[in-house]
Amino acid sequence: MSALLFIAIVSVIGMYYYVFGITEPEGLSLASWPERFTDNFSLWMENDDGTVKIKEIGLERLDQYGLWLQVIDEEGQEIFCHKKPADYPAGYTASELISLRTGAYERGYTVFVNSYEDSGETWSYLIGFPYAIGKHMLYYNGENVGRLSPLFRMGIRIVLCLILLLVVSYGFWLARHLGKIAKGIGNVAMRSYAPLPEKGVFREIYRALNQMDTEIRCSDEAQRDTERMRKEWIANITHDLKTPLSPVRGYAELLMGSTAPDREVIQEYGGIILKNVNHAERMINDLKLTYQLDSGAIPYHPQTVRLVRFLKELVIDIVNDPVFADRSIGFESNIQECQIRLDIDLFRRALNNLIINALTHNPPETEVTVRIGTDADRRILICISDNGAGMSEKEQSELFQRYYRGTNTKEKPEGSGLGLAIAKQIITLHGGDIAVKSRRGEGTQFTVVLPVED
Repeated sequence: MSALLFIAIVSVIGMYYYVFGITEPEGLSLASWPERFTDNFSLWMENDDGTVKIKEIGLERLDQYGLWLQVIDEEGQEIFCHKKPADYPAGYTASELISLRTGAYERGYTVFVNSYEDSGETWSYLIGFPYAIGKHMLYYNGENVGRLSPLFRMGIRIVLCLILLLVVSYGFWLARHLGKIAKGIGNVAMRSYAPLPEKGVFREIYRALNQMDTEIRCSDEAQRDTERMRKEWIANITHDLKTPLSPVRGYAELLMGSTAPDREVIQEYGGIILKNVNHAERMINDLKLTYQLDSGAIPYHPQTVRLVRFLKELVIDIVNDPVFADRSIGFESNIQECQIRLDIDLFRRALNNLIINALTHNPPETEVTVRIGTDADRRILICISDNGAGMSEKEQSELFQRYYRGTNTKEKPEGSGLGLAIAKQIITLHGGDIAVKSRRGEGTQFTVVLPVED
C-alpha cells in the first residue's frame, strides 16, 4: 500500500509538471513563470525625464532567458526594443494590445503584456517568450462554489476517515497473521506445531513453517534413533567386553588357586587368557579407530599400489586363515591391472571388515566373491557379493551407522558393531564411496567406488 501510494503521488507530481511546467535556462519552472517575470520586469525599468530606460540587470535577464522586449508609449508607438524579431510591428492599437494579453503561441513566441507607470505617465511593454504557453481564463459561479465548499471539506474528512479505517483494519489483519506466524514459530520450538493452511498472502511463510516443522520432526526422530542405537551399543559392548574378561578372570583364579600346576595346564590356561585379551583389545582398538577417523587424527599415508595384486593377496590371506579354511571365497577381475594411491593398512582393514562380515554373518555354505572392474566413468569398482541370507531395507539404511549391530549376529556375537562404520569412514577418507544392495534370501552386494587420478 505504501509503495502504491508513493507511486501515485510521484505520478501525480510528474503529470502536474509535465502539463504545467516548462524548462527554462535555470531549470524546470511552472508555466506561470513568464507571466510573473513580465509583471516583475517593471522593477528594472526607470523614468528619466519622460524617457524609459531599462537597467542593465534587466537586459542581462532578457539575454539569459533568450527573450525579447518592446516598450510602447501611450500612443501605441515603439520607443524602445531589445532583440525584437523583425516580423513584429513597431506600433499597436489598443485592441491589438488587449488581444496580445490573451494571444496564443505564434511565430515562435508567446507574448506577455504589462505596463509601467511613473510620474503620471504610462508605458506598455511586451516580452516574447520562446515557449508554447496556453493562456486561459477560468470563470465559475462563485455563489455555487461557496455552497460546495463545506461539502468538499466534508468529503475530504470522510475520505480521510475511510483511509484511517482502512489503515487500522489492515493493521489488525496484519497483526493477526503475524501473531499466527509468531505462535507457529513458538509451537515449532515447543514441538507442538500444527500445520497451517498454505493460502493467502503469507502462504510462502506458512509453507516454510510447515517444511521446517517436518524437517525438525525428522531430525528429532533421527536423533532419537541414534540415541537409542547408541545406548543399545553401549549396553552390548559393555556386555561383550565382560565376555572375554570373565574367562580371563576365571582361569587366572584357577592358576592362583592351584598349588603346582603342570606346564601343560599353564600353557592351556595361558592360551585361553591370551585369546580373550586379544579379543578385548580388538574391540577397544575398533572404538579408538572410529573416533580417530571421525576427528581426522589418524595418520594417513597413501602410496601407489597395484590394486589387482593387492586384492588377490588380501583374498589369499583370508583363505589361508584356519577360521575360514572351509569357506568358499572367489576372486574375479575384469581388468588386467591398475595403479591407485591407497593407505595400505587402512584400506586392507576396510576390505577385511567387508569380506569377514560376509563370511561370519551368513551360513557356512555361503559363497563370497570379490570382483574388481571399472564403470562408464572409468572409476574403480570393487564388489563383494554373497548368496547368503540378505538384509531388509531397514537394516540396509542403518548398516553403516556407528552404533548399529545387525540382527544376524549369532555367528559372531563378539563383534563390536563398528566394522562397517569403520569401512565406510576409511573408504570416504580415500575419496571413494560405498553402497549396499541386498534382498532377503538372495544375498548381499557391497560396492566400493574409487576415483582414478589422472
